[in-house]
Amino acid sequence: MRPPTRLVHPPKPKGPGPQTVNPVIQKGSTVLLPDAAALYDDDAFVTYGRAGLGAHEALKVALCDLEQAASVELYPSGVAAIAGALLAVMQAGDELLMVDTAYKPTRRFCDRTLARFGVQTRYYDPTLPTEAIVGLMGPKTRALFMESPGSLSFEMQDVPALAAAARARGVLTLIDNTWGAGHLFKPLEHGVDVSLQSLTKYVGGHSDAFMGSAAARDPGVAARLQAGVVDLGWSVAAEDAYAMLRGLRTLDVRLRRHGESGLVVAEWLQAQDEVAAVLHPALPGAPGHELWKRDFSGACGLFALVLRPAPAEASAAFLDALKIFGLGFSWGGFESLAIDCDPQLKVRSLRREYGGGLVRLHIGLEDPADLIADLERALTAFRASAGS
Repeated sequence: MRPPTRLVHPPKPKGPGPQTVNPVIQKGSTVLLPDAAALYDDDAFVTYGRAGLGAHEALKVALCDLEQAASVELYPSGVAAIAGALLAVMQAGDELLMVDTAYKPTRRFCDRTLARFGVQTRYYDPTLPTEAIVGLMGPKTRALFMESPGSLSFEMQDVPALAAAARARGVLTLIDNTWGAGHLFKPLEHGVDVSLQSLTKYVGGHSDAFMGSAAARDPGVAARLQAGVVDLGWSVAAEDAYAMLRGLRTLDVRLRRHGESGLVVAEWLQAQDEVAAVLHPALPGAPGHELWKRDFSGACGLFALVLRPAPAEASAAFLDALKIFGLGFSWGGFESLAIDCDPQLKVRSLRREYGGGLVRLHIGLEDPADLIADLERALTAFRASAGS
């Protein structure tokens, strides 16, 4: 079956009782075992509810199919998945090579928590050639963390080349694949060891539940992820697992609408005098477009625009004039959102000038003509505030 069909009809866990379209939501901490021998037979029985019941297992099976993985672990949020995976594969004395454009909470976890446990994080420029990034790997380098496209500024990385080079040196690779949602890009098929997602975003799709996932193929890596979940006590609610599984059913059709509308809006923005640049890897001629075209099967609705140089008040006027776009930090839901990126850029190790205010947009499921009208109103406010 092709990917859209597989999302609607993923493999289902086998079990007794009637088979419904959706799994049973089981709420329970205590699991009753059939006999004394089963009490300590963790390989044959789920012995405690935190390990996951019906909806959890159905979601894991579906995500394994989506990511083409051997194993998937669930976490209560996207950042929890990143933290859990890094804690599972790193140890004191290791070095982590982290892409400098990473999601801000990822960076915060590295600088505040991993550092306390003796793991050094070194940040690298995602625009460096593969050879230069590989050249940063030393005897203590345990893992390379990628994010492609990068958060806020959407730099593309040559993921297959980096994964192959890291593997040749015994370095594990992890990637935040939330932009690709496990559907538009398949990291494990390109040699990456761990594919991470904030399921909160596109898989959930309705801005009403939190969850993260870590997918792996290698049995040793999968075992470490599983042990980390058990040892740290991660668990997710049955209702949330159900909501994520429901979101998977419509992921293909929603992503196609997000992607198509996103390109319509991005192309319109390119033609506006107030816009200095549009950072969207699916746009022909954009930085990283050839990598996107080679590795991705489509685009989502998340990208950024650079306003022409103007006082900060003009960027604020642009955002404040928006009526359909909400001002909010998440994305991947049905609604369109916008944020000012400039305050977040200050934490990066490798500062880059974009030539004006950087604004990230998430294009939701609204009619793109209405979104363009909203942005046109915002650009008028920007122009008035900038004094031109």
